[in-house]
Amino acid sequence: MVLEEANVAVKCGLISVEDLLDIISGKPDHMELVITGRGAAPEIIEKADLVTEMKEIKHYFQKGVPARVGIEK
Repeated sequence: MVLEEANVAVKCGLISVEDLLDIISGKPDHMELVITGRGAAPEIIEKADLVTEMKEIKHYFQKGVPARVGIEK
């Protein structure tokens, strides 16, 4: 299950940290859970098995390639 931008939803007050922690705790063992979004709360990071932060190193936008529908837009 992918909870797209759930960390941002917490930061914006749309859901609580406790709600997201409950989802993590209630996840069946056979299910993979991916929670995306910047600025994860420390409690979410602590509960997670894996935390990754992606950082742009090189992007074709810097060479003037415009955003593409379905990819960046």
